[in-house]
Amino acid sequence: MIPTKLTKDSYTNAHFQKLSELATDVTQKEFSDCAFKACDFTGSTISNTTFSDCVFQNCNLSNIIVDNCSFQEVTFKNCKFLGTIFSRLNTLLLNWKFEECKIELCNFSELSIKKSFFIDCVIKECDFVNTNLEGSTFAGSDLEKTIFQSSNLQKTSFVGAKNYSIDPNQNKVKKAIFSQPEVLALLVGYGIEVQ
Repeated sequence: MIPTKLTKDSYTNAHFQKLSELATDVTQKEFSDCAFKACDFTGSTISNTTFSDCVFQNCNLSNIIVDNCSFQEVTFKNCKFLGTIFSRLNTLLLNWKFEECKIELCNFSELSIKKSFFIDCVIKECDFVNTNLEGSTFAGSDLEKTIFQSSNLQKTSFVGAKNYSIDPNQNKVKKAIFSQPEVLALLVGYGIEVQ
């Protein structure tokens, strides 16, 4: 039986489909080995909640409040995030992957989110300020108007990424991986013209 409401404090091996939790309180819950498909959590508060070994697919997670929320081995596939302030996450044991997600107007500042995966995502007008992204990947992602400032981008892959604006003088970029011709965007701040 597929649950239609989140009434329990703890769920294991549960599968949620087309669950609608709009602007509701989903705090202090635990989800382990759970799958969420086509669920809508728009405007919900999921603070102090732990997700471990969970998958979200085709879900709307816009304007969610994630204060002290924990994501351990969590994958988001084709999900939508709008206006989420991730900078208040619990980063202990954080391990997450975003695949083909739309992430817009979100804040990842002041976080240590090493080895994060953002694959083939649209990441528009987001903030990565003082963010530790060492060893992460943005492969194939569109980073239009996204800000990277005072961030650790060492060993981070931007292969196939586009529309990024990264100032090597304001970020740590040692051993970061870029592909051509997009890598030329790193020269924008120097006023260099490439023909």
